[in-house]
Amino acid sequence: MPPIQKPRGEVTRGTTAPNRLRRVDRWIAATQAAALRSGPRPLAVDLGYGASPVTTLELHARLRAVSPRLEVVGIEIEPGRVAAGRDLLARTGPVEGLSFRRGGFELPVPRPPVLVRAFNVLRQYGEPDAWRAWDELTARLAPSGVLVEGTCDEIGRRAVWVTLTPDGPRTITFAAHLPTLERPSALAERLPKTLIHRNVPGEPVHALLSAFDRCWATAAPHSAFGPRARWIEAVRLLARTHPVLTHPPYGGRNRWRLGEITLPWTSVAPW
Repeated sequence: MPPIQKPRGEVTRGTTAPNRLRRVDRWIAATQAAALRSGPRPLAVDLGYGASPVTTLELHARLRAVSPRLEVVGIEIEPGRVAAGRDLLARTGPVEGLSFRRGGFELPVPRPPVLVRAFNVLRQYGEPDAWRAWDELTARLAPSGVLVEGTCDEIGRRAVWVTLTPDGPRTITFAAHLPTLERPSALAERLPKTLIHRNVPGEPVHALLSAFDRCWATAAPHSAFGPRARWIEAVRLLARTHPVLTHPPYGGRNRWRLGEITLPWTSVAPW
């Protein structure tokens, strides 16, 4: 493979921390197992992992538990961050199926990946650029591959992510640490760049979050049994009027009790 002359993209702030991405990693392992196991040499990419390679190591450990043959490549546009990943492996010893390399949206990997996780990467981009990045990344996926693109807060307590295939967006997931959640619409600040400026009256995502807040208020009596019980009841109420995914692997009580809810992308797609 020829050396990369100019990686596509911009350097992010690089903020990261251990377990910051545990919610999305847990969700990927549970819902994307078929993609992760596809082909004889499945490949996953952690795009824009930041100043520390810790979340790439965590992704590797969590996904290899469900796909032992999976190879994970951490890709960063900033050379010092790539060096930090490689230095870590030099100090601890090689980790089977884990490597780091410099690059960007062009994804300098030897074969199409079955997964690209791009978290907290597109926040600094404009909305048109974020749409283009989606198109560029999904075009590089394996036929059965998925792109999981989203945003979370600094310690991973609130997150929103979209899953895309080569055919486009498929689902949106909202996830929260329930004991600290005041209301579902507080997750709006973690919407992906393609939606965050659409959270205004008249747009589907605003209507969804407003309806979820109403269900949350109605479910208040369930708080006597804890925030998890209130969340599950609010999701159940929302499913009466919105296409909440209610069956495994994306929905159902086992996923809701984790503070998650997944819906089809069409339920929030901008007008």
